[in-house]
Amino acid sequence: MTTQIIPEAAGAAFICRPHCGACCTAPSITSPIPGMPDGKPAGVRCVQLGDDQRCLIFGHPERPAFCGGLQPSHEMCGDSREFAMHWLGELERATAPQIIDAIAIIS
Repeated sequence: MTTQIIPEAAGAAFICRPHCGACCTAPSITSPIPGMPDGKPAGVRCVQLGDDQRCLIFGHPERPAFCGGLQPSHEMCGDSREFAMHWLGELERATAPQIIDAIAIIS
């Protein structure tokens, strides 16, 4: 089992919470993932997320750059998996491409 410890800006380390996996479920990933060549949509569990909710390809070169760039923090993870899922879901909605209503443009 790999424990990921991330230094926080204030100097304290933030440890990735065991049995969470929110960052491997909530966001969409547009780059290929082993077993998911087209990436994955938001809210879908990554096929590389193990039964223990840990990334099976953590530290391997085939792990998408997006995943390596998404670092755990108190702001994102909060105190529970539910908080992290909600926060990441809101981030996903806020950054999703906007679909323009063609009918409104024609009118």
